[in-house]
Amino acid sequence: MAVWDVSVTVEDLGPDAPPLTLSVTSDLHIGGVILKLVEKTQLKHDWSDHALWWEQKQQWLLRTAWTLEKCGIHADARLLFMRQHKPLKLGLPNGTTLRLHACFSSPVFRTVRGICSILNIRHPEELSLLRPMEEKKKKKDKDLVEEVYDLTDVPLTSGSRPCLYNGMPAHFADSPKTEAVYKMLSVSQPPPAPEAVVKLYRPASVVDKAHINSRWLDSSRSLMQQGVQENDRLWLRFKYSAYYDIEPKYDVVRLTQLYEQARWAILLEDIDCTEEEMMLFGALQYHINKVSQSEPQTMSSMAAMDDLDSALQSLEVKMEGDGSSATEMLDNMCAPELNDYLKIFRPKRMTLKGYKQYWFKFQDTSISYFKSKEESIGEPIQQINLKGCEVAPDVNVAGQKFLIRLLIPAPEGMNEVYLRCENEQQYAQWMAGCRLASKGKSLADSRFQSEIQSIRSFLAMQKTNSGSHGNAPATDDSINTHSLVSPRYHKKYKVKQLTPRILEAYQNVAQLSLMEALQRFLQIWQSLPDFGVSFFVVRFKGSRKDEVLGIAPNRLIRIDLGVGDVVKTWRYNNMRQWNVNWDIRQVAIEFDGNVNIAFSCVTADCKIVHEFIGGYIFLSTRSRDKSDTLNEELFYKLTGGHEAL
Repeated sequence: MAVWDVSVTVEDLGPDAPPLTLSVTSDLHIGGVILKLVEKTQLKHDWSDHALWWEQKQQWLLRTAWTLEKCGIHADARLLFMRQHKPLKLGLPNGTTLRLHACFSSPVFRTVRGICSILNIRHPEELSLLRPMEEKKKKKDKDLVEEVYDLTDVPLTSGSRPCLYNGMPAHFADSPKTEAVYKMLSVSQPPPAPEAVVKLYRPASVVDKAHINSRWLDSSRSLMQQGVQENDRLWLRFKYSAYYDIEPKYDVVRLTQLYEQARWAILLEDIDCTEEEMMLFGALQYHINKVSQSEPQTMSSMAAMDDLDSALQSLEVKMEGDGSSATEMLDNMCAPELNDYLKIFRPKRMTLKGYKQYWFKFQDTSISYFKSKEESIGEPIQQINLKGCEVAPDVNVAGQKFLIRLLIPAPEGMNEVYLRCENEQQYAQWMAGCRLASKGKSLADSRFQSEIQSIRSFLAMQKTNSGSHGNAPATDDSINTHSLVSPRYHKKYKVKQLTPRILEAYQNVAQLSLMEALQRFLQIWQSLPDFGVSFFVVRFKGSRKDEVLGIAPNRLIRIDLGVGDVVKTWRYNNMRQWNVNWDIRQVAIEFDGNVNIAFSCVTADCKIVHEFIGGYIFLSTRSRDKSDTLNEELFYKLTGGHEAL
């Protein structure tokens, strides 16, 4: 049995205190080392949160039953005895900075769960931590001190849903200070000054967006292992664009922070939208700001009838799919059909858009088209099954442009198809049908009419209210257009031109409640073509040039870096397997139909790309039938790679 001395630095003794020397044997377990250490310090306080950190190996020694021999610790090991939970500065999507205790010894995935439990954010698997962008401050800005709201006194929670008191978690109701912080988290804050907006970082290209994605932390490793120190600053953001089971009654903070992240993505031009959509986004923000300031209590204390409606809607969603097969059979037998003339276009590279008119029939989950109505009795030119396809709107109400963009799954990737409708009525019906069919539902589904109504109301919001000019003021001094539309439109228009346009769009949303406005904003954001796509610069195997890989919630997209055109799309449900060669840092993916791709990452570590793909597949396994508890082990298997826990 080997005997030697090991030196341990105890954090609680102060930075200038010399290391303590312990005489240990090879069969002494880690718990025994900690016991000897505590006895030698002669300090009487709670040591339950302390653990040993092995500096050379950059790892925590958390298995207290393991012996020193099993851990590989010898006399030259430099050990630190420190707290596992330490203060961390956390930047939230709404710009608020909190200082709270976070676990530095657990994997980041588990640490984020703890943070979200404190902040009352459900489904923490959708969020993660990333390093902030480095801001270049001018001399006059260096004297400005950032306001940090201290929550280090808030007790660490067990991870279960916190008890609510007056609409907020009980640990926030302990003092007026913490109560004020919770209101900042759960209610949209007034927009910053125009000069502050101008200073914020804006990605100028897809390469800039790719560099932002290189800053995500590894979810399988701890903060300490990734060089994060006490009181360092990190950002908490929604990483995966797959938002599950949003219930306004329980998700006040989650909805507000998601809205703030969406709002800044639009204002800082991280995601593209049309001019018409931008004015609508501006109007919704203006409305949300007004309602938030006049009725800040609305979100935390909802009326009893709102609670009842929310519960009934939740019950309806939870019961979805529980119907008997006989009912489904009856629905299919009585399923209505849509028949009309539409124009279709299949885009190919280096071609102009040429639409051809055909007679279309919509039945069950498929659309068929014929040369004319008279020939619809015979065989169609083509039948397209929409189940599992992607449906996206491409609409400009003012320009009478009503397009439905379909991405149809195919063995070699995704086939793109555009359908052009003649008017709003036709568009609402066919768009509703396509959305339901993509989910495997027929036109007989009870939601068909409500889906049509939802699309019509969305179109109505985009209409210009030419008849309401007399009711709307031409200008409003309270409108800060710099915080409502992106800088691109301030270069194109003057403030006095933007203000009436925003007020005009505001007339269509002024009757919405705060929660309805938030949800409508998120709904329009999620319908944008580039929504949910995270970009990475990669080099595909066999290619001599860098390209862009877009990772979306349900597909991978290969994009030409020079032109910006989509070259190929692959869906996850056609993926057979993927693996990473950690030696050469290359990701290889195999799809159905013997389609194989491989690429190395240029702007980010391949572990981040691997985690995005695995993370989306993990999120797709969530369902109401399963327990609310997260399968953490499955997440690490899908995202952790060769060094997963």
